[in-house]
Amino acid sequence: MKLHLSGPEDTLRLGRTLAGLLATSPLPLPALLLRGDLGSGKTTLVRGFVESLPGAEEAEVSSPSFNVCNLYPTTPPVAHFDLYRLEGARPDDELYDCLSGEEGLVVVEWIQYLDRRDWPGEALLLEWLPCDHGRELRISALGGQSAALLDEARQHLSQFQAGGECSQ
Repeated sequence: MKLHLSGPEDTLRLGRTLAGLLATSPLPLPALLLRGDLGSGKTTLVRGFVESLPGAEEAEVSSPSFNVCNLYPTTPPVAHFDLYRLEGARPDDELYDCLSGEEGLVVVEWIQYLDRRDWPGEALLLEWLPCDHGRELRISALGGQSAALLDEARQHLSQFQAGGECSQ
């Protein structure tokens, strides 16, 4: 599924929409795996996502580039990983422990720096694509539960449907 985000407000709104869909899903929750260039909007999406969850008043969303992981005391709890600084290195065991999604939701920025064999079996993969105006985003599902969730989410995500705004 391709979406078009005209600016940061759309990115925040998409994060809020995804939070509404995932927060009511049964555990274990699928992970959100984010792939995109610097400045594409990955952390902005996470901010919209986290700030719309119960308990967000205790969460200050920022890119965890320097400490690799931020834990947000929301309901469900969110573990936000940024693998940018780990290019070519193996992450610590905390990431692998969290990827199961059994205790909350995992969001991983720069997922391309994690060996594909280590990705969770259930996830939504969000990939930012080149676009002349705004941002184009491709969302795909990994695993059956995630595919069913994405099918259910189509009507909620249709407000962001990609049109002819981007050239590839």
